[in-house]
Parts: sequence; C-alpha cells; structure tokens
Amino acid sequence: MSIVLEGRDIATREAFGQAIVELGELRPEVVVLDADVSKACSTGPFAKRFPDRSFNFGCAEQNMMTVAAGLASEGMIPFACTFAAFASMRACEMVRTFCCYTKLNVKIAASHAGINVGQDGPTHQAIEDINIMRGFPNMTIVAPADAVAAYRAVFAVADYIGPTYLRLDRNKTPVIYGEDYKFELGRADVILDEGCDLAVISAGVMVGRCLRAAETLKNRGIRVTVIDSHTIKPLDARTIVDVARRTGAVLTAEDHSIIGGLGTAVAEELSEEEPVLVKRLGIRDCFTESGPGPDLLDKYGLSVQAVADSAEALVRRKETR
Repeated sequence: MSIVLEGRDIATREAFGQAIVELGELRPEVVVLDADVSKACSTGPFAKRFPDRSFNFGCAEQNMMTVAAGLASEGMIPFACTFAAFASMRACEMVRTFCCYTKLNVKIAASHAGINVGQDGPTHQAIEDINIMRGFPNMTIVAPADAVAAYRAVFAVADYIGPTYLRLDRNKTPVIYGEDYKFELGRADVILDEGCDLAVISAGVMVGRCLRAAETLKNRGIRVTVIDSHTIKPLDARTIVDVARRTGAVLTAEDHSIIGGLGTAVAEELSEEEPVLVKRLGIRDCFTESGPGPDLLDKYGLSVQAVADSAEALVRRKETR
C-alpha cells in the first residue's frame, strides 16, 4: 500500500480512486467505465492516466453495464462506476441478465451507498441495493469498512473471476485498519474479541460505530465480539455460526434497509445452522430524508448509543431465557 491512511478520515470511494490507478499500472486489461460521475466516484485520475482505457457513457447506466459485459467477454476487467442507487435499480436488468446470468467478470464500483450519502436525499440513498444484488445468482457483494479495506478490496476483486458489487461510501469515515491489514474475499474479520456476551456483526460504515459501541458496552460490564462481515455474499457462514454458538446472541447493524441486507443474510444462516437470539438494526422499511449522513444514521436508529442500547437489551433477553 503506497498511501498512509491510518489515523485519518477518508472516504472509501477516494481509496478506490487511488487503488484503481495502481491496479491499472499493474494490469493492462483493467478498464474503467463511468456514467458521468467520474469526480464523484474518484475515477478522474484513472481517466487522466489511461485515457484509452476510460469510457464515459453519460447518464446511461443500462448501456454502461451492457458494454461492461461485452468488454469482459473479450478478456478485459471492466470496473463499471456509478452511484449505488443507479447501479442496482436503473441498470438492474442489465446487471442480472448480461453480467450475472452469463457469469461475466464485471466489477461494479457502486459509490454513494446508504443514507450516509446524506444531502443527496432519498432518490440517491441506496438502501435497497444489497437486497437486490443478493438475489442475483453468481453475484459477489463486498462492503469495506474503511479506506484501507476498500483499497485492498479493489485488488482482491480484480483477482476474483466473476461479477462483483463493491459498495462504497461518499463521506469520509475513520480508518480502522493499519497498513498490515490483509483483506480476504469471503472471509469475515473478527476485529474485537473481548468476550462471549454478544456478537456484533456489521459491514461498511457501521463497523466503526459498532467498535465505539463496544467501548460503551465494556463500561457497562458487557463484553462483545465485533465482526466485520465485509463480504456479504458469499457470507462467511463458518465464522458467523462459530461466534453465534459461542455467544448465544447476535446483533447486526447496517446502513441499509432492514429487509434483505446483511442482517437478513445472517438471520437466514443462523436459523438453519445455529438458532440463537438475533436482533437486526437498519432502516426500518421507510424512505429517509435529506441531511448530513452521520445525523441521518443517528436519527434512523444507527447511532453508537442505539447500537449499545440494543446490544445490552439483547444480552438481558439472553440472560432471562
């Protein structure tokens, strides 16, 4: 890694922008496709460095996904870049039919995910995208927790053969991992293991908040294990089942609808393999509003305090069973 990120706040989309340039230097088959959002998706530097491998389609996301599939069929590694709301909904059929059905090696870099996108408002807040993408056979979904993970995920995604959805944040978030961090596709990271009262599983921007909530819980005498489930599909079932068996209770937290996201994936797995108490935190089946991303996360039940309070309530439930 050629950039020192530890101790800074940086958006995962910015880390993606640097990583894609460095990946382009290493792999000439990497191309970048934009839907008129090169600045927002941080792909401008790639276009400047590799103008012959950069393509702007304007506001034509469906066309972009179809061309990405065509490029992949010819041995290229296309990164199709746009906002998560447009990648998952406006181009939904093309992703399903031309990328997933054909198992083509298309990488979708979806920025501005969740309500943390903030002032762009409900039309641009992708709170359904994981639900949609999880339903497509052959699709892999990755939601890195910080800039270090996002940087490393770009290289891992490029090495993996198959359609992939890389979920990125617009706003700057604290860096969690150090430069020695090793990202492994499909393998969740146990980033805090201080007890067996409860397991907290999250992805993306909520990982940092869950770590802060763990400190609050520690002061309340509750020791938790915190897992970064950055690969949402395929889920790291082994790690999740093992920690559920050890703790007997699982709390999930995500910047996504409560329907069909990480929490649903975890609950589905545990209901079959290790039934324990599960509580899901997410957007409660509603559209949100425009406003600063961190404030929206707080308002819609995803504050550090809300995570800590929900975790404590779940532990108390477990103790009375």
